[in-house]
Amino acid sequence: MPEAEGRGMQEKLLLNHAADKETKPLLQKGNCARNWSQSEKKLQEAICVLLVELCERFTFFGIVCNMIVFCTVKLRYHNYQAAVVNMCFVGTSTLTPVLAGWLAECLVGRIKLVCICMCLHFLGTALLPVVAFPFEDIYVDRRHILHTLTKRNQKIVFYCALLMASLGIGGVRAIVCPLSAYNLEDCGPKELRSFFNGLYWLVNLNSALVFVTISYIQQSVARNLGFLIPFVSVIMAMITIHMVRGEMIYKPRTDSSLLSTFGVIASALRMCCVRCRYFGTGVTNWLDHAKENYGGHYSETQVESTKSLARLFPLFAFQILYRTCVMQIPSGYYLQTMNSNLHFSGFVLPVAAMNVISIIPLLILVPILECLNSCLFGSKDTRYSPTACIVVGQLSAALSVMVAGFSEIHRKHFPQVQQTLSEEVFLVSSMPCLHLVPQYILLGVAEALVTPSCSLLSFWLVPEKIRGISMHFLTLFNGAGCFMGAFFVQTAHTGTKGSWFPHFLHEGKLERFFFFLASLMMVNTLGFWTIAHRY
Repeated sequence: MPEAEGRGMQEKLLLNHAADKETKPLLQKGNCARNWSQSEKKLQEAICVLLVELCERFTFFGIVCNMIVFCTVKLRYHNYQAAVVNMCFVGTSTLTPVLAGWLAECLVGRIKLVCICMCLHFLGTALLPVVAFPFEDIYVDRRHILHTLTKRNQKIVFYCALLMASLGIGGVRAIVCPLSAYNLEDCGPKELRSFFNGLYWLVNLNSALVFVTISYIQQSVARNLGFLIPFVSVIMAMITIHMVRGEMIYKPRTDSSLLSTFGVIASALRMCCVRCRYFGTGVTNWLDHAKENYGGHYSETQVESTKSLARLFPLFAFQILYRTCVMQIPSGYYLQTMNSNLHFSGFVLPVAAMNVISIIPLLILVPILECLNSCLFGSKDTRYSPTACIVVGQLSAALSVMVAGFSEIHRKHFPQVQQTLSEEVFLVSSMPCLHLVPQYILLGVAEALVTPSCSLLSFWLVPEKIRGISMHFLTLFNGAGCFMGAFFVQTAHTGTKGSWFPHFLHEGKLERFFFFLASLMMVNTLGFWTIAHRY
């Protein structure tokens, strides 16, 4: 009996061992299939997120692309008015993601806000073709045009369309395509630098394609029909969001918010004023007044996170004037190109296509910087300083605006010729527009160096739970730079009675505006260089 029992136990062990051998391959196959399905799902989500982001960028650049031509030719605006409208639209589109993020977090909810923003985006881009009517290319007969609007109604519809489109852009950027969609929590500085370089490279590649295609359609083929392209792009984005709406709506961390950060700052300022007036100060940092231990209403964790964020405020502040210089591409530089000779080897260059020249340096420099990041600076002993890139980039922006001033003086030395632009005849300088290439290249180099580096510092130098808030503050300061550019243009035109930003460039002194802005940018660069060691 004991022998039989022992033989039975051995047989059971052999059977179990054989069963284990059979089940292990099955488990491995199941794990491989599960991992493959998860990888395929992540790849599909990444492609959808990238597609929606590219559609949103396509819509945005499609509107900005030829707005100055549309405002000056169709709405009969002065040059400074068209430049102000363009920069205000860019600034509003930059700030609305912050507003959309706050609404999604506190009031509306993320799913509902996405639907609202996409509807606003849809309506805004649908109204733009209404403003562009009548289509000069489409007639019922030679005496009857499909539709027309008075100038006053055109302006009302135009501004409503721009406002709705900018609000819709904010929802897409803040909710559908946030940085949290790319799972950056466990990335180190090297990986983050590679991510931001690749992200801005893709964004600018898309904008280059948009500037080439839409500008030519709007200006040369059917200029009003070009406003239909953003409308089609929004439809593509809505279809993509509908397909994978469950995977693309990301929820942020609930332990910190933009309102709590503002609350910490406001509470610290209030308590600091009270204590300095009546009791004196007894803390090492003024934000410590917001702590519960010192009579405030916020925990130590919230205050310490806000302190690390406040450390970046000087970095953000020095980006305002830099963003003002970048805004010269869709304003001052654009007007210079419009008033130059666009003919090149028998072909009329679209005005907005010159913006591609400012994108080419970024498309070339970013892969080079990425190679340097991977090869030369991969060792621990060698560090690649983002602050050095920001200083060099801001210096390049200052030089770009200065070169623009000299180019404007040079442009006036050429005799004037007639040039047809959007079926309107203008008196422009006979200087080829390609003489303006250096200023575009210098500003493109600045963007390649400053924007990814600033995003890297804003994301990496704060605790993980407030990285989204840090990027929101960077967005706020970038938007402030757009509005400051509009303020400078309006002030220069009003203060000099139209001399510094004239309607007819050959009769004014636009170069003085550029020299003034370049001098401010040089001071801004020196100021950032003095505090760069903090980062």
